[in-house]
Parts: sequence; structure tokens; C-alpha cells
Amino acid sequence: MKPRHQVTRTAVDLIKRFEGYRQKAAQLPDGRWTVGYGHTLTAREGASVSEKDAEALLLYDLISVAHSVNEHTYAPLNQNQFDALVCFAFNIGLDNFLRSGVLRRINEGSLLQAACAMEMWRKADFEGERIVIDALVRRRAAEKTLFLTPANGEWVPAPSPVLRPKVDYDASCAVPKQTPMAVNTRTEGDRVVAEREEGLPLNVVVPEEDGPTATEQSAAAVSARLGAILADEEPAAATKPAARQDDLGLPEPPAPVQPAAVEPAPTLFEEAPPPPVEPAPTPVEFTPFRLTPPPAEEVEKPAPVEAFAPAPAPSEPTLFSGPSRGPSVFNLDGFSTSDDTVDLRPMDVPLVEAEQPRFGNNSLLISLGILGLALFGGGVLWILTVAAGSDSNVKLFGYGASMVGAICFVVSAYLLLRRLAGPDTSDEE
Repeated sequence: MKPRHQVTRTAVDLIKRFEGYRQKAAQLPDGRWTVGYGHTLTAREGASVSEKDAEALLLYDLISVAHSVNEHTYAPLNQNQFDALVCFAFNIGLDNFLRSGVLRRINEGSLLQAACAMEMWRKADFEGERIVIDALVRRRAAEKTLFLTPANGEWVPAPSPVLRPKVDYDASCAVPKQTPMAVNTRTEGDRVVAEREEGLPLNVVVPEEDGPTATEQSAAAVSARLGAILADEEPAAATKPAARQDDLGLPEPPAPVQPAAVEPAPTLFEEAPPPPVEPAPTPVEFTPFRLTPPPAEEVEKPAPVEAFAPAPAPSEPTLFSGPSRGPSVFNLDGFSTSDDTVDLRPMDVPLVEAEQPRFGNNSLLISLGILGLALFGGGVLWILTVAAGSDSNVKLFGYGASMVGAICFVVSAYLLLRRLAGPDTSDEE
């Protein structure tokens, strides 16, 4: 069972030092009355207490505070930690203490974090603004010191020669974002007046948590830049016509909206345009001719050809031969369309082959090579970064991807080089 602690003289003296003694009751700005050492429960107008009675009222107020701290803290505490929590709860109020981060961290067992969280309660509302009060900063420091003081008086040495302290950037919330304001309180008759120290100018500083963050500032700058670039492209806003009403005061039904013409969605691959229509070729007119054979006596016999005698080079054959056009390629069973002799020797007509392009459509092979390089690089990157420190099953994926990529690249390079080298003529010889 967790032991129940009692308030000691240390907590009472700490509260008396920061609360201050008021002999006569004074009215607070919120309408309540206070007397003695911050007693508000039974204070009323015109009441006055001695210093001894004011201490008794303080002890009476601390009964409920000590009971609440004992009931809602579940971590084991020493006497100094309990006294510091009582002073802290008496100042901020029991309602604020029960929902504070200090109590939550204590119940989590994070006592050091709970002591640092006390310093967050250093602001107060004054003259319509929330400012850091210097007296609250000093009071939180005293309560934190009491909370961290060992109960047996034996301090643990800080290992500064062994471990050099470093800057803790996570503790920036404990540093005030604005200069603490010195506020003095005094009693004027039956009222308590709080005012700033004279000679100190009011310097309102916006805390960083209340101002825009770096991300919000960057987003605003980008939005402004885009608005300046795209300002000319935005269409002017159309004015909305006023709604008409009929005789009964009911609005007229909206006019039917004609559906807008839907433009065809763009496709990834566009269809090729149809080929242009070529004009029809002009017909060629040929002169008709007769196939009447000449008389037998007019046909001259060809001269005998000597053996191994080189034949004269024939002129280029034409479709119809004549006295000036040379022999004809047509053999009309010994008959000729002209007076010349028909040349019956075979004619070597060279076949003109269409020149095949050396560089064909190699886009598929190039795409395969690029894909292979991408797979190989992705596999190596997977092995070095993602699969680093993982089991073999995760690395196996990277090995497989790099191997497939290497194979694709080698195959595409081989086929591309073979196509660029041209056909192999060694087999034809």
C-alpha cells in the first residue's frame, strides 16, 4: 500500500514566501476576496486576520490539497517530491493540477520529466494578454529544486569529467519565448492592484507556437508565387443573376442547362493520319501496228557467226525496235515489227533489289536494354539500402531483379550489334 504523506514545514515556508501576508481582506480582479497567505475560501469584505491565524488558515487549505495529491499520484514519492507537488497544486489550483502534464508524467513513472513540466506553468492573463510573469518563473524554479532534492541529503555527483554536457534542443519549451514581465501587486484600500514595473516598456513578443510555422510560411510563399504566375489564366468570375420570383413569391425553376460538348479524351497513342491520295497516272497512247509478215524473198539470212568470236555489245533493248532504236525484246516467231533482224540472244537484265536500310527499327531492342539497366540498378540499390541488415529473403528479391536486368541488357546489346553488322556472307561463298 502506498504511504500517505503529510505536509511539512518546508512546503509551508515555501508557500508563505511566494504568497505574501495580507492582514486585511482584499478583492481580486475576478471578484473573489483573499486574506492572509492566499486564503480565498472563507474570505469576505472587511475581514482581517493576524499572522498566526493566517498560517492556520493556510494549513487548513493545504489539507484538501495534500489529500488530492495523495489520492491521484500512483508512483512512489519521497517527502521533498510530495511537498513540491503540494506547493505547485496550491498555486495553479486542484482542477488544473488534475489535468496537467505534471501529474500524467508522475503516474507514468517519469519523475524527471514531471519536474521539467512544472516550468511550463509560468504565464498568466494580464490586461487582456497572456504573458510570462517573472515571479511565476522563480516560483516554478524553487518548486522544481525542491522536487529534485534527495530526501536523505545525498546528492549524486554529476559526471562532468566523464560525460561532457551537450545542448538539449528538446528542452526548448522550458525557455520562455518572450521576456518575463515583472508585475507588482499592492493593496489599495480593500482592493488588490497589479501593475507592471515603471520604466519597463511593453514589448509584446508573439510566441513561436502562436505564429506560423516554417512549413506554413513556405506553403504561403509557394501559393503566392503560383497565384502571380497563373493570374492571367484565371477567367473572370461571372456575375450571378438575381433570382426572379413569380406572383406567389416562389422562385422560378432553373432553366435547363444544355450539356456542354464533350471533347474526346486524349489517348496515349494517336492514330496515324491516312496516306495522301495520289493522282491517277495519265494513260499513254500507243500507235497500233500490223503483224503482217514481209515477203520471203525480202527476208535476209543472218551471217554465220564464227566460233569463239565475241559478239558485238547490243544496244539497250527497247519495247519496239526500229531503224534507230535497236533490237526488240519481243520474239514474234521469226517476224519483226521493223526491217531489222530480230536478235534472239538472251538478254541479261540486272535485277535491282531494294536497298535494305542498315539501321532498321531498333526501338524495341533499345527499350529492352534500358529496361535491363533499370532493373539491374534497382536491384543493386535495393540490396545496398533497403535490404541492408535484413534477412536473406529480402535480399533475394534484389538479386533476382539485378540478374534479370543484366540478362535483358546483354541480349538486347547482342541483337542490336548483330543487326548493325549486316548479314553474314561467309555461308553464301
